[in-house]
Amino acid sequence: MQSVSLRKWALLSTLALVGIPLGNATAQSATAPAPASPGPAETPAARPEDVASINAIVGAVYDVISGPKGQERDWNRMRSLFAPGARLISARTKDGVTSARVLSVEDYIQLAGPMLKKDGFFEREAHRTEDRYGNIVQLFSTYESRHDASDAKPFQRGINSFQLMFDGKRWWVVTIYWQGETPEFPIPKQYGG
Repeated sequence: MQSVSLRKWALLSTLALVGIPLGNATAQSATAPAPASPGPAETPAARPEDVASINAIVGAVYDVISGPKGQERDWNRMRSLFAPGARLISARTKDGVTSARVLSVEDYIQLAGPMLKKDGFFEREAHRTEDRYGNIVQLFSTYESRHDASDAKPFQRGINSFQLMFDGKRWWVVTIYWQGETPEFPIPKQYGG
């Protein structure tokens, strides 16, 4: 029963954070519905060292999506980091209009997995700001993305906004909301720009 309550709480909290009306829980953006993607029946057990601290869980997220061309990612490890109902959200601007693409963890795995394996992808944190109240944390993690770990210059930079929760035993990712850097929106100095 407690697991169901946590799932319901995580889902409702995530929906409220991104402004999705509770009657339309699968909304991808204000205008386009998201594909329904069932998640695993149960969240896989996390590596204790991945969820022991804020630094550990953020590092684990970057580690699990990073790898060379041809390497399959450990998607069960990825699943183990996220609270039931968690969301990954990209903010994209096109023709002066910004929209949010809302994905479940399973949606992210299905959409990003093949690209990460095909092209190679290494993402690392370059700067962080962090705020905590009780058992919730909001942090801005400035990222740099490369196709190969040895690439001198990143092909993309941006900010991942992580929302984390400590349940008394471990840390969970509730949301990652990100926007890539553009000429219109350079990364500000206070975030490592």
